[in-house]
Amino acid sequence: MNKAEVFEELRPLLFSIAYRILGSVSEAEDAVQETWLRFDGSTTPPTSVKGFLSVTVTRISIDVLRSARVRREAYVGPWFPEPLLEDPYQDPARSAELADSVSMAALLLLERLSPLERSVFVLREVFGFEFDDVAAAVGRSQAACRQLLVRARQHMKAGRPRFEADSKERQELAARFFDALREGDVAGLQDLLAADVQMVGDSGGKAPRFARPIAGTENVARLLGSLVPLLGRVDVTFEPHEVNGQPGAVFRDRDGKVLTTLVVDVLDNQIQTIRAVVNPDKLGHLGPVADAWAIDGAAKRMRRRTR
Repeated sequence: MNKAEVFEELRPLLFSIAYRILGSVSEAEDAVQETWLRFDGSTTPPTSVKGFLSVTVTRISIDVLRSARVRREAYVGPWFPEPLLEDPYQDPARSAELADSVSMAALLLLERLSPLERSVFVLREVFGFEFDDVAAAVGRSQAACRQLLVRARQHMKAGRPRFEADSKERQELAARFFDALREGDVAGLQDLLAADVQMVGDSGGKAPRFARPIAGTENVARLLGSLVPLLGRVDVTFEPHEVNGQPGAVFRDRDGKVLTTLVVDVLDNQIQTIRAVVNPDKLGHLGPVADAWAIDGAAKRMRRRTR
């Protein structure tokens, strides 16, 4: 195979590495493209193309993450990763690690790590790279990488829930949740929500959002039970869809443009957290983006007319 063919074969892996380090689809795609330019411009064939490309995309991603962290500190409201509907890289031998590491909850935990800790954790724990390859990617000794991994594991373990739902349990509960959501069934929603459930939206100041996270079974159920049917009256529809490897949905306007994504965390057979990404800058990779402000205005006018 020529260079371009080899690169395209490895592109899914490179994107998946970059996305887990960066939490951004657009930035991961840029990192992969920069990796290609460096590979295409190199004149000395690497001993291992996979090793060379993995090292390159990791180093680029670390540099991007360092600058991105400054921007995220000034971000308006809660910051969530860009939603990913399908991970392009699949490896049956590491399917559990890959699925777990791409969830919104895991990516938010990864945000607590330093860029080096995050990169070492992703390469070693998620993708199973040997320590010599990890060391080459982050520019540290193998001993230093082992220490970085120990710290990263401690941070990740401390932030994880003690009991996690299995895939079948999540899917069954999510199906009931989205049925109740579609029907505006407040009582049905309450039965599925944890007592300390939280609903949080990421708009980045560029779309309507909640003034603060909505907390508590009754508050979240009432909000969803009234909001979703109201959106339906202005021709907003939603389709359940896996988001970052978890049960979720994509909401669209009457023209099929993306309004928001919703993803739910399931714990102990209850929905613990609901996260909505409304920031249009984070939805463009899913297709044309809806005008959230116009839809919000139409929904408010509809509510006033029906009072």
